[in-house]
Amino acid sequence: MAIIGKLLKKGIKIRESLEQDFSSPIELQKNELKKLLIAACDTQLGVQHQFADILKTFRSASLESFYDSYKEHVPIYDYDRIYDEWWYKSREGSSNIAWPGKVNYFALSSGTSGASSKYIPVTSEMLKSMQKTSVRQILTLSKYDVPDELYTKGILMLGGSTNLRKNGRYFEGDLSGITASQIPFWFQHHYKPGRKIARTTNWSEKLDEITRKAPEWDIGIIVGVPAWLQLLLEKIVTYYQLDSIHDMWPNLSLFVHGGVSFEPYKRSFTEYLGRPLHYMETYLASEGFLAFQDTPGVRHMKLVLNNGIFYEFVPFNEDNFDSNGDLKPEAEVLKIDEVENNKEYALLISTNAGAWRYLIGDTVKIISKDKAEIVITGRIKHFLSLCGEHLSLDNMNKAIEIVADQLDIQVTEFTVSGHSRGATFAHQWYVGTNDSVSEPALTVALDETLKQLNDDYATERAHALAEIKVQVLPTQVFFDWMKVQGKEGGQNKFPRVLKKEKLSSWESFLVTQSHKELQLV
Repeated sequence: MAIIGKLLKKGIKIRESLEQDFSSPIELQKNELKKLLIAACDTQLGVQHQFADILKTFRSASLESFYDSYKEHVPIYDYDRIYDEWWYKSREGSSNIAWPGKVNYFALSSGTSGASSKYIPVTSEMLKSMQKTSVRQILTLSKYDVPDELYTKGILMLGGSTNLRKNGRYFEGDLSGITASQIPFWFQHHYKPGRKIARTTNWSEKLDEITRKAPEWDIGIIVGVPAWLQLLLEKIVTYYQLDSIHDMWPNLSLFVHGGVSFEPYKRSFTEYLGRPLHYMETYLASEGFLAFQDTPGVRHMKLVLNNGIFYEFVPFNEDNFDSNGDLKPEAEVLKIDEVENNKEYALLISTNAGAWRYLIGDTVKIISKDKAEIVITGRIKHFLSLCGEHLSLDNMNKAIEIVADQLDIQVTEFTVSGHSRGATFAHQWYVGTNDSVSEPALTVALDETLKQLNDDYATERAHALAEIKVQVLPTQVFFDWMKVQGKEGGQNKFPRVLKKEKLSSWESFLVTQSHKELQLV
């Protein structure tokens, strides 16, 4: 970090950042796709989908030829399809399947949409791209009002275990654990909690060890998923009987977060701070480092257009997706110069880890087409539209934030499910808070707020959406369910919308918890 501090003081930008600043998005993306196709031309997937023929169209003066050819030759893949056709071969040890060489790492995704973890290939090229993007993000700190000494302080990265599981032919684990195991030498002095604690697989033990070591560190930056970092701050503040975390880490100035919207957590998170932090959002998925916030005080992030990822955009509407969030066969797909500002899209990505036209599952809103600036709005499976209410994750996050302020409570987790009631429908909310709050009052406040945020919701509340119910639960219940699911800590997030297997699992878990409470009475 001292090296980075010197670069920042000189106002230095790396070549890739300058290239993106002075090139059009489509120019960068066309070149990026060409590089990906050249690299994977002789792989099994590349041969079957005729990458060599697609590459010939890049010579055309027409801006449409290369993309038309790419769409014609390569189908859209979701996880199940690309895994069943290609990635399983890499897991079995075969080389040159969807990307040159052998895949030595597989990231286990948090599986918020489906019933189980997904195995996402992680190649050496992808890891190098992620490191480059990380440096690009750190260099944007020159825009932030942070003290010079911040670049000499420790960085606490709360992620998955670096003690990766050896599964015969490859290693598997959380992406955060894989990347932490690959930390460059110049960063190791600043990296906390250090290699020994980072290898700890038991999440509770890891938090205990970090808490014990916390007084020995001078932390300036914290990095991680909001829910788990908040849990750690609470643990440290309580254990040492502090007024705030700044009593122990006075130089803490920056929180780099991602994975979920921070807004619902912000109120409760700040309870553990002695002064405001700077916040920097990242879009770091198991499939790659897609975007980061490069300007302080804004909500949007800038897509990384020239570092191993090609993006496509599917308008997120009923023409392209069914009520379950599944892509329709004839869905409209656009390249980056064809999108519109303030419209919502589902993302397809092609990457240097062997993902091709891959439906990543996230939805984004284009803030600036020319600058490739976006905000994450949700997941294609994390919305409710049982009867046309079109309740998005963005609506849910904003409503919880507003209601928490209105009722003066701290909401640390929440989730919602949809149910049929004969000819009508209902939403069931589960809200995690340790504060005392009336369930009827919370129900009314949440319902009225959602009506204000979403006209379709307001309309359907007068018709088919007959009921909204809210159950208040202790925060620990949400963490305990994640532990039962094997999703404790790291990059794992509680699903905001529960459907199918996960809903059944959650409801069964709550019944078990109720029985335990009755036995204690």
